[in-house]
Amino acid sequence: MKRNRYLDKKTLEEARRVFFSRVAPFIETFRRERTHHVSVEDALHRITAEPIFARMSCPHYHAAAMDGLAVQADVTFGARESHPKRLGIGTDAHPVDTGNPLPHGTNAVIMIEDVYFVDDKTVEIEKAAYPWEHVRPVGEDLVVGEMILPENHLIRPYDMGSLLAGGVWTLSVRAKPRITVIPTGSELVEPGSFLKEGNIVNFNSTVLKGLITEDGADFVGSPILKDIYGTLQSGLLSALASSDVVLVIAGSSAGSHDFTATLLDDTGEVLVHGVTIMPGKPTILGIVQGKPVIGIPGYPVSAIVAYEQFVRPLISALLSTKEPQRKKVDAVPATNIPSKLGNEEFLRVRLGKVGPPMIATPLSRGSGLITSLSRADGIIRIPRLSEGLMEGEHVQAELLREEEAIENSIIMIGSHDLILDLLATQLNRRSPVFSLSSTHVGSMGGLLALQKGRAHLAGSHLFDPETGQYNVPYVKRILKGMKIHLVQLVHRQQGLILASGNPKRIKDVQDLTREGTVFINRQKGSGTRMLFDHLLQKHGLKPETIQGYEREEFTHMAVAVAVLSGSADAGVGIYAAAKALDLAFVPITMERYDLVIPGTFFHDEKIQTLLDTIRSEEFRQSVEHLGGYDVSGMGEPLPLR
Repeated sequence: MKRNRYLDKKTLEEARRVFFSRVAPFIETFRRERTHHVSVEDALHRITAEPIFARMSCPHYHAAAMDGLAVQADVTFGARESHPKRLGIGTDAHPVDTGNPLPHGTNAVIMIEDVYFVDDKTVEIEKAAYPWEHVRPVGEDLVVGEMILPENHLIRPYDMGSLLAGGVWTLSVRAKPRITVIPTGSELVEPGSFLKEGNIVNFNSTVLKGLITEDGADFVGSPILKDIYGTLQSGLLSALASSDVVLVIAGSSAGSHDFTATLLDDTGEVLVHGVTIMPGKPTILGIVQGKPVIGIPGYPVSAIVAYEQFVRPLISALLSTKEPQRKKVDAVPATNIPSKLGNEEFLRVRLGKVGPPMIATPLSRGSGLITSLSRADGIIRIPRLSEGLMEGEHVQAELLREEEAIENSIIMIGSHDLILDLLATQLNRRSPVFSLSSTHVGSMGGLLALQKGRAHLAGSHLFDPETGQYNVPYVKRILKGMKIHLVQLVHRQQGLILASGNPKRIKDVQDLTREGTVFINRQKGSGTRMLFDHLLQKHGLKPETIQGYEREEFTHMAVAVAVLSGSADAGVGIYAAAKALDLAFVPITMERYDLVIPGTFFHDEKIQTLLDTIRSEEFRQSVEHLGGYDVSGMGEPLPLR
């Protein structure tokens, strides 16, 4: 099959305009014809298809609003403290409980606490009642014929109560659009299947099911369809016969086996093939048999962006509801963020309140990284005619989490360590209102972030060969003039992470120069990289003698995975990372990993809660269990001298 090329990429605005103008007749017909009746008990989160009017008044009788005595108000006139008035029970005054109908001939209720019982037939009152006092008259809440809910209203739990109070037992609601999701690809397997090399788990269907359900439509699943044109065509036509909208996952790019554009062109009409958004560029928009069919990119973040930009507004239009909008806040990027000119980029970011501004730290930008969304606090849109964002530039961030939760997040930037995930878990367990958000840019990057006011604290393990000290010389130089608290987190074992069994018999850094030995490095500015460079200098080795020296990873676990996968024979990292993946390890040194905390934040409740967590016995034991750590002195302040 000939390789497809994007026909004519359109901007997001153009693509939405073209698509929604063409599917407008389908939307109008769906709104007009697709309604049905449901019971009020089954109406939660449904959309009213017409105004709903009360069929009876509420209350439908005059009701006592208090426990007491029902009276005709004028018989109480003249009663006062100096001249009490006596009433006969059963003649002038009638006992009632809250909610009881008022006896005939009465129009007020005297509260029981304002009544003095003379005997079992006589009461005395010291205050006159006025007409309709402590009474719920007919129609106080609803009057028969009054509108309870307008058309196109999302029904909430208390709306259901109002409907029943107004005598409405069933109502007309808009039908939920049925959306069939067809996953395609010969490499796909369902979750739980035995995985062979080259298999990809079909989790996009589950993600889309959740999004579709949240947005008020009905998800219809489909088995995975292999990359065979006839199979895909049959699957599409079958889905169209039983659903309102069809989403075809993958097959929407420009590869030789990407059939979706051809399939839509053969069976209907391709409206848009390619949108200038990133992620999400391969999105296809079409119509087949008068129904919307959308080619969703296979990469998960691309799939979600495509869904949010086209499917979500389509569902809102079919249900006659307002397209949901995320709350936006003002934020400033923690670093310069370049972007590709010509594409509108949806950048996933971590957010945190560090002083007055909301700080945005970019997450990994790959369209295949689903975890970049689960870890993100917000999304920043970079316009397609922009080459990126400048550090400190004010931008709008769309929130993926509650703003209060973000404001209670502790922003930590700096060196990576496995125990940070443990710390985040136990902090949240100790105080659910607080959370720890750590970004791994290396020890030097963490200190620079503090210098610029971009973080609450940094993790650092910078060794200074001249003084033999950890962190202090760097803190004094880079954060000169700032009041800083240095707190010891842990001592940890650094060394060479090697393939299980150490098949290449690597014993020290000098062995890394052997022909055929491939190394994986840490990024510039990380304490581990600086330690490794110091070791090379100490042994008189040049970086160019080590194959792979220029290849970088940002975490200890990423180095360990590279060794586990066979793409590298060795890397420098902590023992806990090697142990986690059952890899060999050759110790090099025991180093100190500290927390660097500006005085501005040190006494903040969330920072003190974090330090209390670090000093807890539970955290200490969980760190020791990982292996390769010395927890003596954990949480203790260190002198800056």
